[in-house]
Amino acid sequence: MISKIGAAITINNMEPVIEWLCHENRPIEIQDFTLPNILTDDVSDVLSTYQKSLKSHNGVRGIHGPFFGLDLGNPERAFQKIISERLLKVLEFCERLNGQYVVIHSPFTDWMRLNRLQYPAVKPNTIMCMDYILHAPLQRASEIGCTLVLENCDDTDPNMRMEAIESINHPNLKLSVDTGHAQLAHCNYRAPAVVDFIAATEDKLAHVHLQDVDGYADRHWHPGEGNISWQTVMDELRKNRSTPHLIIEIRKNMHRLPETVEFLENLADK
Repeated sequence: MISKIGAAITINNMEPVIEWLCHENRPIEIQDFTLPNILTDDVSDVLSTYQKSLKSHNGVRGIHGPFFGLDLGNPERAFQKIISERLLKVLEFCERLNGQYVVIHSPFTDWMRLNRLQYPAVKPNTIMCMDYILHAPLQRASEIGCTLVLENCDDTDPNMRMEAIESINHPNLKLSVDTGHAQLAHCNYRAPAVVDFIAATEDKLAHVHLQDVDGYADRHWHPGEGNISWQTVMDELRKNRSTPHLIIEIRKNMHRLPETVEFLENLADK
């Protein structure tokens, strides 16, 4: 099913669209907390800026969690504790900003897919590490009414994330699909197509990053500027058994967001 389409923003790029997003109560994903070390800095100015800017916003809100160097499959116990603490910190910010979800990155890679028979313990051990790292964050997420959504990053097997969340089996852990990441995996590593990444989520899809690429790099272009087949993507989302939060995740030309939203919504209506 298709929900209202929103956008990812930061303090530095939101000015052209924040009024439009708030006026239409479109979903907003705050991405200022992804930078390394920012969660140990004083972010009170960032929080207060958003609290003021979003006073008139009554739509869905989410936060992109930290991911640089924070592998959810890390087997080192000392590092696992740090990763859990980082996620707990961003959940604190999520609560203060009335967020409903936090995006986290999948630890699965093409190496794991290719070597699933050579090293059969790697995938279950990775899931076991995820379970340990996410235990406290998931407990906290349930307390504040937040969902952690597991986004494909270097994944080439769309089923591995499903296996992970089914094994961990927590109601506040769902799936996310990044269309650009899926297209890169399809073009460079012979992974399934974007629509197959969406279909593989079955009824566990809670979030989608809509961004376009050329198949070579993680461009974060506006949908329609790369080589993804957007009609088929919107058709697949319409068939999905869930109603995920749809977030356009671009890096440039924020002023064109209303036009891009209209483009996607027209495809969804066909």
